[in-house]
Formats: sequence, structure tokens, C-alpha cells
Amino acid sequence: MTSSTTTTTTTATTRKLYGKDLSEYDDMDMDQLLAQLSPEEIDILAKEVDPDDNLLPPSQRCSYTCEKDPTGPLNRKKLIEHINKQALETPDKPELKPYVPGVVRGKKWVPPENIQQKEIEEQIAIDLGDEYETALSTATQEEIIDLAAILGFHSMMNQDQYHASLLNKGQPIGLGWDGITKASQPKLFPADPPNATDPDRTIQQVKDDDSSLIDLNWNNIKNISDEKFEQLFNALTMSTHLETLSLANTGMTDRLALKLADTLERNNTLRVINVESNFISPAVIVRLVKSLLATKSIEEFRATNQRSQVLGNKIEMEITGLIEQNPTILRLGLHLEYNDARHRIAAHLQRNLDRNVLILDAYAAFFCLLNLNDLRNNETLR
Repeated sequence: MTSSTTTTTTTATTRKLYGKDLSEYDDMDMDQLLAQLSPEEIDILAKEVDPDDNLLPPSQRCSYTCEKDPTGPLNRKKLIEHINKQALETPDKPELKPYVPGVVRGKKWVPPENIQQKEIEEQIAIDLGDEYETALSTATQEEIIDLAAILGFHSMMNQDQYHASLLNKGQPIGLGWDGITKASQPKLFPADPPNATDPDRTIQQVKDDDSSLIDLNWNNIKNISDEKFEQLFNALTMSTHLETLSLANTGMTDRLALKLADTLERNNTLRVINVESNFISPAVIVRLVKSLLATKSIEEFRATNQRSQVLGNKIEMEITGLIEQNPTILRLGLHLEYNDARHRIAAHLQRNLDRNVLILDAYAAFFCLLNLNDLRNNETLR
């Protein structure tokens, strides 16, 4: 019977620090080593070690130790004055080499030699045709410069050529760069005439439900009293012919806008409302948009450029929810900051437009059928 013995050898990685083996220090007692140190040696050791412990106060982590006794509470003003005084009284460190005017201290910088790159000439043959070649061969230098500026080749100039072109060096006044980039005089147009609409007369027409008054435009009329606005809004509740109401830049406030919202809830003929460039707050704009749901007859509503340029996320989301409930609104004039509100409103307005197209097609088909039935009845009677 043969027996075999297996020997297992374990090799450990030797730990070293600065070339010394650290395994001989494994059995040493740290407390015993620290007890052999003097207080001065412990202080030196403490300055070399920074305990990475956030729970320790900064006074124990910092190696700086102040031997002075505290003189009192912190006075920032006196501390800054003391620091400035010490800075003024402390003499500057002497320079290793004193400054002498005209003498360069240290190594003087010498720019490298300019290495001229060899220009590679490459000939490109371009057939422009006889007409263009004749025109270019007979063109003057001024005409070629003007042509280069028109075609955008002036960006290929170097810096010297660019500034020479700006100053028109060697060129007559009015030609070259100056002649191409010279701004044209703005064309003056006459100012728009003031709005000649008479508020009192139009208010009376709305009260009388005048069938000829379909579009009421009070845009840019100043100094309209609140009483006239209230008379107009009260008359609109009984109007059956007015379809467009424009009140842009009339100084309308929140109080008047709330009365307009109450009027819109009781009017079934208005199709377009414009209250741009007034002093309506975002909350009242929400109230106006909400009033459009009462009759669902308004197709266009505009209220941009108000007292507050930014509506805010909450207001925009409320307006978006109200617009999505309105099946008749086709155009909305409001500045929306957030993409979500803009995309949702745009998608809903597009659906309303598509629905109107389908309804018109259905009506057209219905009337065609009626006409066909009438024709058949007439032929049967004959």
C-alpha cells in the first residue's frame, strides 16, 4: 500500500513602504508606540496626519494651533484694519536682481524665424463662355472689386486688403467697398390716419340692432370712458347682427374685461373678439377664454400684449384645458411660453378646422342631393 503526502504552500503578497517590509510591524502595539513619544513629537505627528472624518470639529482637524489667549469677540472691522496695517508695515522682500531701466532681467524672448510656406500653384480651367470671358477681360479694377463684393468674395480678403477696402484706398469715392455696402435711405410712408369711428354713434347702432353694423372697430381710440364701455357691453347682449368686435389699445382694464366676459356669455352672433394691447391680467384672460364656452360661437379670440407679458405655467395650462373643451374656436392670438401648451392648442385648433371642412363637405353633398331630387321630381311631373 502506497501513501502519498500533499504539501500546500501559500504565498502572500509582501507589503512594502519606501522599500521596507511592513509585515514586521503587524505585531506591534500602536498604543505602546505612542506612549513612548514626547508631547513635542506627538504634535509633529498630529500635523502630518489629517483625519478624514467629517464628524470631527474643524479645530481638531486643522493642524494650526494658536498659542495666544482670546482677546474678546470677533470684530470684523478691527480685524481688517489690523490686516491692512500689518500689510503696510511689513517690508517687501528684496529682489534677487534690482530693476534698472533699460536692462532686461532674465532671458530675453526671441521670436522664432518666419517659415515661409511654399505656395502650391494649381491651375483650374473654368469655361465661362465667350460672353462672360469678354466681359471680365474688359472690366476695370473698380468693377471687379464691386463684383467680388456682390458675390461675397470679400470674405476671402486678408486683413490688410479688408481695411484698405474699408478706407477705399486708391478708389474713387462711391465705388469699391463703400459703394456696395452703402445703406439706402429708408422710404417714408405716411402715418396711419387716426380711427375716425364715433363711439357714441356706434353704441346707438348696437342698441338699435342695426343690420348694417357687422364690424365694430374701436382700435386705438383713446380716452373712452368706462360708461361708454358699459353701454356697449349692455347693448351687445341684445345684438343679433354684430360679428366682429375690435377693442385693441383702448386702455381696457380688468373691471371692464370682466363685464365683457359676462356679455360674451349672453351673445350668440359674435365671431371675432380682439382685445390686444390693453391692461388685462392673466387671471382675467382665463375668465374671457372661459366665457367662450357658454355660447360656443366665437371662432377667433386675440388677447396678446397685455399688462403681464408672461402668463405662467398655471395660467397657460388652464387656458389649454378651456380651449380643448371649445369645439368652435379656430384661431387664438395669445403668446404661450411653454411648448406643451402651444402644441396641445395647435393640435386642437387643427382638429376644429378639419371638423369644419368635413361639415361643409357634408352640407355641400346634402344640397347636391336636394338639387338632384328636385330635378327628378320636375322630370317626373313633365
